[in-house]
Amino acid sequence: MPLDTCHPSAPHKKLRTPDWYASSLMTERALDAILRRIRLDYRYDIPYLAGYSQDGKTVYIDRHLPKSFVDRGRQIEVARYLILHEEVEKTLIDQLGLHYLHAHQIATRAEQAAVRADRVSWRDYDRFMQKYVKRIGDERLKKVPDDLDFKPYRDEHDRDLIARMQKAQPEDRQQQSLRLPRQTRK
Repeated sequence: MPLDTCHPSAPHKKLRTPDWYASSLMTERALDAILRRIRLDYRYDIPYLAGYSQDGKTVYIDRHLPKSFVDRGRQIEVARYLILHEEVEKTLIDQLGLHYLHAHQIATRAEQAAVRADRVSWRDYDRFMQKYVKRIGDERLKKVPDDLDFKPYRDEHDRDLIARMQKAQPEDRQQQSLRLPRQTRK
C-alpha cells in the first residue's frame, strides 16, 4: 500500500453507495478532525441548544440537553452531530461570509447526513432535538459564556433574546455593549 496517500492506514475504496451519500467512515474522519481542534463545554445555558465561541475554538451545548437518546434500542450520543453542525455553520459564516440562515440550513444538511450515516432515524433525532429547543428556549437564561458568538442571534434580529443573554453573562462582560444593527423602517 502506498504511504504517500492522504489516509495510508485506510486507502480509498469505491463505495457501493451513491457518491452523494455520506458514509459513516467519512463522517468519523470529519468529526475526528473537528474534535482535535475544538473544546466541548456543557456548563452553560445556550439558546437553540448549541453555539460556539467567537474564536470558534469552543462548542457550547446547553447544560440541560440530555447527552443521548434511545433510537431503536440503541443509546445515541448527540454531541457529535451538534459539533458537526456548529463547526460547519461557523466556518461558512466566518470564511465565506454567509448569512446565518443560509449557513444554518447547510449545517443542518451536514448534521442530517451524519445522523443517517450512523443509521439513526433523522425523524426521531430531530423530534428529540425540537422537544428540547422549545423547552430550553422557554427557560430563563442564568449562565451564558462570555465569549459566545452572538452573530446568529443578531442575524435573526432577536433583540429580546440577546438582551436576556447579555444579562446572563458575567458582570464584566455585561458592561461591553453589543451593538445591534438598527431596524430599518419599511
